[in-house]
Amino acid sequence: MTAESAATIGPARKRDVQLATWRRAVQVMPGGTDSNFRAWGEATIYVDRGKGGTVWDLDGNEYIDLRMGYGPVILGHADDRVDDYVNERMRQGVSFSLTSEDEIRANELVQELTGWVEMSRLTVSGTEATMHAMRVARAFTGRDKIVKFEGQYHGVHDYALISVLPNNIADLGDAENPSRLAWGRGIPAAVADTVIPARYNNVDQLRRLFEREGHDIAAIIVEPVLGNAQGIMPQPGFHEAMRALTREFGILLIFDEVKTGFRLAKGGAAEYFGITPDLGTFAKAMGNGYPAAAFGGRRDIMSLMPASVSHGGTYAGNRIAAAAAVRTLEILRDTDAIATIHRTGEAVQAGIRSVLDPTGLPYVITGHPSMFGIMFTDRVPREYRDWATTDHELYDAIAVGMQARGAMPEPDSREPWFMCEAHARGDTVDRIVSIFAASVSAALEARSRGH
Repeated sequence: MTAESAATIGPARKRDVQLATWRRAVQVMPGGTDSNFRAWGEATIYVDRGKGGTVWDLDGNEYIDLRMGYGPVILGHADDRVDDYVNERMRQGVSFSLTSEDEIRANELVQELTGWVEMSRLTVSGTEATMHAMRVARAFTGRDKIVKFEGQYHGVHDYALISVLPNNIADLGDAENPSRLAWGRGIPAAVADTVIPARYNNVDQLRRLFEREGHDIAAIIVEPVLGNAQGIMPQPGFHEAMRALTREFGILLIFDEVKTGFRLAKGGAAEYFGITPDLGTFAKAMGNGYPAAAFGGRRDIMSLMPASVSHGGTYAGNRIAAAAAVRTLEILRDTDAIATIHRTGEAVQAGIRSVLDPTGLPYVITGHPSMFGIMFTDRVPREYRDWATTDHELYDAIAVGMQARGAMPEPDSREPWFMCEAHARGDTVDRIVSIFAASVSAALEARSRGH
């Protein structure tokens, strides 16, 4: 996204302070941000504050937030219930490299809400959680290779950055034997060789892969919903078949619930789909935006620590993150927050349909009401390769237009919209639908003019 494209597709927004901030930031930060995903050139948004389902940038522009930090802010920005508890606990000290009661309680709540995790440990990010889960799986099985699905995102450690999000789907290689496509430079070929890409929702290909290489495969890691492609859902029976295959071949099943955990249901996707994995990874929603994460699973696997598997971290289980996890998980357990989020997402989806149906555009709403997307296509997508056949240019134009009008989805057709509890307040749903409608009209008009 560029400042020029944002300006041509919607009303102009104040940009003076942010442009000055961007010019300052690019002198000290690559791309002017601390993450590649936030670097949008001169159109980079610099946030001032957030409350509930709304954020304000440095120029005072207001946006309904449909990114919610890529999913973690499940209750709403600056939720007083969480923040007050964190503030109280942090005044007793933050980082000791000693274990606090908050950490124990947070792990107890992970186990209570999931119902299947027998032991877990806290860490700071989803990246660390998936990295440690893969290591524990390799240690338990004595095998080296990990299967992951094309287009799925499991963080930014080297073992995760294989076949993540190419724009040219041809780069993924042969459909039967996909290429080990490293995302970016600096990933050793020896690391990439330990990761085997597979195709989501393709049980037959997965069986052939297991029959060919199962003796070397420690685990398969899966986002239960393909969150890196607007939440593509599993086909009926896919997770059940994958669970049966992993048991047949002695391969561990890792559910990466960094996005879906405590969002699709109180017990995450494992509860929602009725699957019991061997290991799971959690982050995002478990801390309502604070850097809380965890990995856990079967007792016999997790018991390899501390004696046989390396895991640690100066900030793992720090009091701020642990306290945020305690309070957030208690709220999700004791209130109807998740049900409220689902109802709100359903209402937004209904509004989207009311806008798109009269246009005659072919489209599919993908995902779950709490995290969903819109793909402009005439067939239901099953895997990441299907994203290539969608009209993502139209989607991106609509998303940019929505930002210009005061609602902020990610301007990339792979990223879902995330709902939070606070979106249920006031007229937020009506405003989202109204902004979407205006942006669709503007994008279609621009397309008709050949822009």
